[in-house]
This record gives sequence, C-alpha cells and structure tokens, in this order.
Amino acid sequence: MSSDEIAIRVQNLSKHYQIYDAPRDRLKQFIMPRLRQWAGKGHRQYFREFHALENVSFEIKRGETVGIIGRNGSGKSTLLQIICGTLTPTHGSIETKGRIAALLELGSGFNPEFTGRENVYMNASVLGLTQKEIDDRFDDIVAFADIGDFIEQPTKTYSSGMVVRLAFAVIAHVDADILVIDEALSVGDVFFVQKCMRFLREFMDHGTVLFVSHDTGAVLNLCEKAVWLHEGHVAALGNPKTVTERYLEKLYEEQQGPKADKKATGPMQAGADTDLRDAADKESDFPDTKIPTARKPLRDMRLDFINQTNYRNDIELFEFSPEAQSFGIGGVEITDVQLLDPMGNRLSWIVGGEDVQLVIRCRSRQVVQRPIVGFTVKDRLGQPIFVDNTYLTYADQSIPVAENDVFQATFAFTMPLIPTGDYTISVAIADGTQQAHVQHQWLHDALAFKVHASSVCMGLIGLPMERIELKKL
Repeated sequence: MSSDEIAIRVQNLSKHYQIYDAPRDRLKQFIMPRLRQWAGKGHRQYFREFHALENVSFEIKRGETVGIIGRNGSGKSTLLQIICGTLTPTHGSIETKGRIAALLELGSGFNPEFTGRENVYMNASVLGLTQKEIDDRFDDIVAFADIGDFIEQPTKTYSSGMVVRLAFAVIAHVDADILVIDEALSVGDVFFVQKCMRFLREFMDHGTVLFVSHDTGAVLNLCEKAVWLHEGHVAALGNPKTVTERYLEKLYEEQQGPKADKKATGPMQAGADTDLRDAADKESDFPDTKIPTARKPLRDMRLDFINQTNYRNDIELFEFSPEAQSFGIGGVEITDVQLLDPMGNRLSWIVGGEDVQLVIRCRSRQVVQRPIVGFTVKDRLGQPIFVDNTYLTYADQSIPVAENDVFQATFAFTMPLIPTGDYTISVAIADGTQQAHVQHQWLHDALAFKVHASSVCMGLIGLPMERIELKKL
C-alpha cells in the first residue's frame, strides 16, 4: 500500500508508565540511582512498570472508518491520545496525514472558566483555523450545538450533554481529514446524537474516522475495520463482524470459562453469522417497502405474563417536532405525525406488542400524481430498525392530490418489542415510484420515543412467539 493512501500508520507502539507504591518512592527513584552509581553499587528500581500499550501496529487508509473495541484498561484511550499528539509514546512511531479533530474525554480542550464563545475560538484555533475562518463559521457552530444563550456562559455551568454538543459542533466545522471519537456520543439527547450520526455518515464519504466504543453494535453499524485491544496488545484486527465476535467470545470466557470443544451447529450458529451492518448500508433515498401479508400478526403467548412484570416493554412518546431538520423540494408539507391506539386515541405511552396506528398528515402545495408516504424507525445510532411506505399498496391505483389538499397515510401494525434506549421516527413524502421519485419532504426525527423497559435483551427487535416448548426426548 502506497504511503499516499495511508491516513494513520502505527508501528511497534508502546506506552509504559512508572507506578509508585508511595510518594517517597518517587523521590528515591530520583536520588538513589545516582548515589548507588557514585558508590559503585548496582541499579535498583523503586517503581513497577505498567505497560498500557505494547508493540501495537496497524494502518488505516484514507477514507476508512475503523472501530477500536476492548475492555476498560485495555489501552484504547491511551492509543487515541498518542494519535492526537497529547501523549508521547515510550517506544515506536506513529504517522498521521491531515488535520485531526478529536472528541476524547468529556470537556477535554475546554477551559471551564471560559464562556462557550471563548472556548469555541480557543478550540478551533488549536485545531488550525484562523481568526477569520472561526468568525465565518461561528454562527454555524452555535446553530449545530443548539445550546441557546448558554454560549455566553462559562462552560463550568454546562451539563455534560451541553459540553458534548459544543465540542462536537466545533470539530464538525474545522474541515478535518481525520476524526477521532472516544465514546463521547454516549452522552446527549437522541435528537443531537442523530444529528451527529448524520454528520458522521456524510464525513465518512471522504474522511477518515477512528471510533472507540464498548458498543459492538455501533462498530458493526459504522465501521469497515475493527481493532480489538486486550491488555495493551492488538488481539485481533480485520472485519468488524469477525473481530467483535471474538471479543464477545473472550468476554464470555472470562465470565464463565472457555467454551466446549464441540462446535455450535444449526440455527444458533447461522444467526451468529448475520452481518448487522447490511441494515445500515441498504438505506435508500426513500424508505423500503415490505410486502404486505393478509395474516394478522401473531400475539406473543407470553405477553399477558410479561406485562405484569418489570419486563413490560414500556415506551414513552414525545411530541411531533415540525421544526426538525428536513430536505426536499417542498411541494408537500408534513404537518403532523401521531401514534394512535386502534380506536383513534392519541397515545403518549405505548406497550410493546400492542396494536397501534402511525398517522402521517400532509398538506400539498402543488399537484402530486403518485404520492408515496413512508417512515423509518431508527435507533440512537441512526440504524434503521423497521421501515415501510404506501407504494406497493397503491402501485396499481395511485391517488393523486390537488393543490392545497390535506391527506394522510395510516400504518396499522403491532408495535414490536424493542430493546431499551432512545429511538426516532423519520417520515417522508415523495411523488413517483419506488425507483424514480421526487422527494418533497424528508423530515428527520419527526417523532421520538424512549423505551424504558423491555423483555428483549439482544437483537434489534423482539418477534412475537406463537409457541415455545422445552421438553426432554
């Protein structure tokens, strides 16, 4: 691989720390070796050496997105700090090409006594922007952070989420070639995280991203390559699916011992081989359409029991956000998005597994011959959980709308069982066909909901089970 294709090259990198059992040992280490040398005696150490990183080597190409995973203390943050230049390696070398913008420890790079405005200017200048460039971009940075009048207040008065908002807004506007992000997006509300994920996905088209996370799902969703650090060494490097599987296997081994020699077979093994990144890669310009089925969805036979326990899938709904970020030519406006019960009552709380209706109301500003209304439910990383639209249902009998018509699309379905976390619903209205259409409005994060409790421990959603049986043969 030519050097021009490399964004980051790490070669035989090591970082060692001296650990002292008592403060006096630090003084002894400074004085005694000189005295012992003067007296002709052998050398003696008064410290223990801790190897945070040991002989780490890898290369990252330009435009690649690489995830770094590993347990606490494995050396992830140390590695990032060396790459960003805030730490010096003990041995080895590192080469980077291009401007690096980093979001490491919460609030790092900010002076808590400075106002948000002052910190923006200080941080952006450290990242290489001139005074004029910061002046030109300041309004965009403030708009991205969306912290209002707090921009004029000292950052020591900020919440952790506001600090992340401002820090990410700065690195999003410095024209970086390499972005380094260390778990920072675990803080913040779902709307801001979605905004950050949209920026990251656009940045990935041309820039290099180094992403540290304990969330293997995030690494599978975002990254083309993964590095697993274990006790300061590179335990695995390569395809995210393979690396994360080995990482999780190691975690289970440490908790419950090594696996049996007999290899897993059948559906369990086949399910483990599914590449979760496909769902994120297949998002198109308009939500995909599922083939409708005439059969009513199954009701989970455990639901009545689950709903009497703390595993009940409690889902809190938030208000429709008409001012959410959107795009499109504007021939139709989405005026309201609601979740209703089967009787048409507006919901503020849902229980997973129950029947609901998603209603998307629109107002046309021009004639639309073949309207297509759709939605996408996404997790906090922007990964589509499930999507649908009206195209197939009305492919043979389009319903044109005239100028100033008010119309709505209703999707009646059983709310899936969803893991705990934050989610958003993006909605869209287009004119045309699934393959060729004009996008009138795509409204990001029009509706948000928070899952407080769930019986789903793994996977994207839980499927209703008609029958579960366990018996001895």
